[in-house]
Amino acid sequence: MASSSGNSSGSPQIQNSGSEGDLQNVMDQRKRKRMLSNRESARRSRMRKQKHLDDLMAQVAQLKKENGQISSSINVTTQHYVNVEAENSVLRAQMIELTQRLNSLNEILGYINSSTAVAAVGGGGAGSCVFEAEEFQNQGLADGFLNNPWNLMGLNQHPIMASAEMFDY
Repeated sequence: MASSSGNSSGSPQIQNSGSEGDLQNVMDQRKRKRMLSNRESARRSRMRKQKHLDDLMAQVAQLKKENGQISSSINVTTQHYVNVEAENSVLRAQMIELTQRLNSLNEILGYINSSTAVAAVGGGGAGSCVFEAEEFQNQGLADGFLNNPWNLMGLNQHPIMASAEMFDY
């Protein structure tokens, strides 16, 4: 009996050893398979990250290029704006000068018309007005004023010139 119980207990140990070895092999294969799967998954993940990084770098380069173009466009537009503002300042100064000249012309015309009206009416006071108008013409001032209205501001006056540098923005 002892030998039969020894045999029976000995056989299952051998079978258990064989089963354990097979089980260990199966577990090792599963472990290796899982490790390979994990490595492949990690490799794919790294590739996705690298592709994402490459895409972001390309996007940064594109945005920098667009930013440079926009900055250039802003600089050109700003320069145009400064030029237009300078031209507007010159035109405003010329408008003021021309308005003053027009007002002076209107005053002179009013003076000449009032002198002519008084001279045409005649009378005691009219003689002095006629005398002033004749003296005006004798000095050559009347022809200068009437033929060249730009000289109405004064005989020695130089034209007013404006430039963009005169004005602060």
